[in-house]
Amino acid sequence: MGSGKTTIGRELVRATGWPMADNDDLVRQLTGREPSAIAIEDGEDVLHDVEAAAFVAALDRPPPLIVTVAGAMVERTEIRDRLRDAGHVVWLRARPETLRARIGTGRGRRPEAVDPAWLAARAAEREPLFEAVADQVIDVDHAEPIQVAAAILRSIEERSAG
Repeated sequence: MGSGKTTIGRELVRATGWPMADNDDLVRQLTGREPSAIAIEDGEDVLHDVEAAAFVAALDRPPPLIVTVAGAMVERTEIRDRLRDAGHVVWLRARPETLRARIGTGRGRRPEAVDPAWLAARAAEREPLFEAVADQVIDVDHAEPIQVAAAILRSIEERSAG
């Protein structure tokens, strides 16, 4: 949340013409509800179950495909395994301060999104899990989305050539 998944995904769509499966959009399609509403009304576990279902649904689509994945998915062993096998996995790494600044007022997001301590705790817990699945790590604190997209495409090309 706040790392730029959707924004960078859109840049990749512009550069490649590939379709994008955005996690939040898939959650809305599966449930008819906003992800933040699910978290508030039904709890974080239910939201994560739906996010996992959204990710699996995205994998059923034909490649090439750009998929944005909710950060919490790395906490689930079965999803980490699927991520590793899914293609080129990019961790858009951002400091908690950057995430907090990008989230702004938190409107349309879960209530914890504006809590710097919550963001820092999630980052610390998930860091080794992201490292375990990422083919590429990009620090996005000071990077423009178009630069990040270009770096991802270069890495994919290098990986394909090698």
